[in-house]
Amino acid sequence: MRLFAFLLLVASGYKEAIPGYHYQFPRDHFAHEDFRTEWWYYTGNVFDTKGHRYGFELVFFRQGEHHDTTNKSAWTIQDLYLAHAALTDVNGKRFLYDERINRAGPGIAGANFVKQRIWNGNWSVQWSGETQTIEAVASDFRFHLTLTPQTPPIIEGENGISQKADGPGRASYYVSFPLLQAIGTIDGTPVTGLAWMDHEWFTEQLAPDQAGWDWFSVQLDDHREIMLFQLRRKDGTIDPHSSGTLIDEKGVAHHLRHEDIVLEPGGSRWRKYPIEWRIRIPSWRIDETARAVLPNQELRAKAGRTTYWEGSVDYTGTSHGVGYLEMTGYEQPVKFGF
Repeated sequence: MRLFAFLLLVASGYKEAIPGYHYQFPRDHFAHEDFRTEWWYYTGNVFDTKGHRYGFELVFFRQGEHHDTTNKSAWTIQDLYLAHAALTDVNGKRFLYDERINRAGPGIAGANFVKQRIWNGNWSVQWSGETQTIEAVASDFRFHLTLTPQTPPIIEGENGISQKADGPGRASYYVSFPLLQAIGTIDGTPVTGLAWMDHEWFTEQLAPDQAGWDWFSVQLDDHREIMLFQLRRKDGTIDPHSSGTLIDEKGVAHHLRHEDIVLEPGGSRWRKYPIEWRIRIPSWRIDETARAVLPNQELRAKAGRTTYWEGSVDYTGTSHGVGYLEMTGYEQPVKFGF
């Protein structure tokens, strides 16, 4: 049942994510400057004609610094934009990444509905309808990929929000494209494969007792896709707001509550990170093991406090597939901001 729609303003002047939001596409694919934090995540697995495999990641973060400032200069730091690009060369056993941070400035970075574009310097996403073309030229690699949705966008969570902790506003608005056909080039070599896109915006999300999360994207050969996340508390327990979504063979999304999911880290680790997991969803007869294709896929960013493991994984079990795994808060609790 839809709750009545309104948005609360927090002390900083930013709005909170609460139930009842009316999504409007394509407008909601771009910036929401009334919210403090926003990100667009692109990950995927692609192959060249000889079977050489690559994982890729391109992420754009927006962090509000001064809301409703009276300074109208183009150089005012109202929003900061951080971007990460990464390449997992599976056969070459290499993990490469790069980063950049910019103010919005006079067109340096942004996420503009009119331009149908998200960008940070010459790293960009150009939208054409729901097709998205991503491009990044980093110091050691480059990619140019066109991503075409095979399913409609999914609104994650319940009542229009993805709740992360107790209390109003401890949530995000969360939209996914869980199955994107990818075609393009990596370092000039033609590749094809699958990609996933996540977009979230919020002002507050984690509670003070939460340290980080483990997030899984799963693209199975039986034409099902799964998103799962578990929120880890500082005392080592799992927060009951952990949840997920299963998209069935017909493209219908089914919300998964914490009690529907069993996530168990396996014995393989790289430093503090478990790089092998068993995933069970008994009600859907799913029993999968996720294994990292390379142990070290950690992004140790120079800018800000963002260090996390995010990389390409294989799934084997009741079905087979590929996807991505993100693990945060293993070195220190997550803090939003650059």
